[in-house]
Amino acid sequence: MEKGVVVELIRGSTNWAKVVEEIMKLEKKTFPKHESLSQTFDGELRKRNAGLLYVDAGGETVGYVMYSWPSSLSASITKLAVKESCRRQGHGEALLRAAIEKCRSRKVQRVSLHVDPTRIAAVNLYKKFGFQVDSLVKSYYSTDRDAYRMYLDFDDSN
Repeated sequence: MEKGVVVELIRGSTNWAKVVEEIMKLEKKTFPKHESLSQTFDGELRKRNAGLLYVDAGGETVGYVMYSWPSSLSASITKLAVKESCRRQGHGEALLRAAIEKCRSRKVQRVSLHVDPTRIAAVNLYKKFGFQVDSLVKSYYSTDRDAYRMYLDFDDSN
């Protein structure tokens, strides 16, 4: 598999429709239907304070991260997914690093996210980047699926 480059998705770009279509397929394969943004994806991207980065590997979208910065104090990673066949190749790390830098450039103090505690690889990835578990949110995804709320604080030396 080709290495891959992290690219920011820009509305109206020539590859917009192709990339969005590939992201929707990945979204549907990765997340249960009630967690999928496929129905509201366009609306999410229209939000003024939202961004999306994706990994382009030889013209194929192999992963993406969606983030937002609702206030000057905080930002959140709302989605991060990598194609199953492309995992453990550094794409998730590259996406998370780029999203953190985008959030940091907005001068926010904290980046937060929610993750299913049973997704061990995802939890470990976030911890590798310095995210800490804030709390366990009961029934976050559904009545039988909880989530860790995790955060990464920036201090002046970061």
